[in-house]
Amino acid sequence: MTGVDSPPRRKRSALEVLHELRQPKVAVMLALGFSSGLPFLLTANTFGYWLRDSGTSLIAIGFISWVGFAYAFKVYWSPLVDRVDVPLLGRLGRRRGWMLLCQILVAIGLLGMAAVGTAGGLAAIGAFALLTAFASATQDIAIDAWRIEAASDANEVGLMTSAAQVGYRSALLVTDALIIAAAARVGWPLSYVGMAALMALGMIATLFATEPVRADRVLQTKAPLWTWRGLADAIIGPFVDFFAKHKAAGLVMLLMVALYRLPDFVMGPMYNPFYHDLGLSKDTVAWVRGSFGLVATFLGIAASGLSAVRLGLLPTLVAGLVLEGFGTAAFALLSVHAGTPIFAAVMTLDAFAQAFAGVALVTYMSSLTSLGYTATQYAMLSSTYAVLGKFTKGFSGVAVDALTPTHGLLGAYATAFVATGLTAIPPLLLLLLLWRMQRLGRRGAATA
Repeated sequence: MTGVDSPPRRKRSALEVLHELRQPKVAVMLALGFSSGLPFLLTANTFGYWLRDSGTSLIAIGFISWVGFAYAFKVYWSPLVDRVDVPLLGRLGRRRGWMLLCQILVAIGLLGMAAVGTAGGLAAIGAFALLTAFASATQDIAIDAWRIEAASDANEVGLMTSAAQVGYRSALLVTDALIIAAAARVGWPLSYVGMAALMALGMIATLFATEPVRADRVLQTKAPLWTWRGLADAIIGPFVDFFAKHKAAGLVMLLMVALYRLPDFVMGPMYNPFYHDLGLSKDTVAWVRGSFGLVATFLGIAASGLSAVRLGLLPTLVAGLVLEGFGTAAFALLSVHAGTPIFAAVMTLDAFAQAFAGVALVTYMSSLTSLGYTATQYAMLSSTYAVLGKFTKGFSGVAVDALTPTHGLLGAYATAFVATGLTAIPPLLLLLLLWRMQRLGRRGAATA
């Protein structure tokens, strides 16, 4: 891991960065990032708001959020995305073929959710939500691989990651703010139809994207997938390569990554029900997210990118964790006073923290992958941080429900938010350990 925080050989000027931003693939990455982010909340927090509006219990909302396990388990089918072309659509290239197939399936899943609605029962709408989440997770495998492989060097990986995060976070604002305002006027089903139509942006971007060839050259040196050697390399090779490169630090990295997003994930299904139970109108929530939240998100992305360049990835990850912890715990303040000014302040802090931490973690994980195993290794890392978060958030409704008799409903929410904020401490300690291991590794290399 000694090379993770190595500074670039030459810092680019502002004009050089602006010139790189004009590259067509950066615009494509923005749209693909939007396509990647669009389905996420539609099967998670926003879906929970719809269910709560329909009178669904908090316990049921918490458990149905487990459709998001598709994001946690995607590592198991990621070798297929790395090695197998999609029939017919494979003519576009491996990455683009998978992206287009998944974008079509996401749109179908969202249309199915809209058609069935909550009146069709939790099992029916949950099945379409699962299809959407599965297709979305598979799309993420292909898009993440394309993002890393389409970059010409490490500096460009950072540029592409920032573009992806801008698109991704923009989609989160659309599905966390715009859709709520739309639902207040035309209802949830029609709002979901509108979101399905927006998947066309990702499809267009896929058609305009250029298939990366850097990884293909590496894959041409490997045994075919249908041979025992090729199958073993596709399934086991990415993990062998990862631990051969990072050795003992690899285990610490994986554990840190697994815990890093807990402050954001654990109470995820409860955010929108919390606003509902506070009595905040959909228009208020949408306005604050679309104004203060939008500005804070872009500032968080820019600040994280600048911090990674100037300070290094590990210090940036530390700062992201601290922000995450305070940002999540701050929601407890709304249980005391839920006026628009304090709501806007809390939402601003949370949006900035999530954007900052998200860019830091994605950039860090991207730096750990190897050509030839890009999709599988990145899926392994992103699945690692999703597994524990997706599992624990399923019990968020149980936790709030259990605390309600002794703390009251709003007091239960506040206690749960503060406790979730404290989950930033274990990964923070692991980051400090990684920092120490990195310094010792550099000293050893210098004295060798």
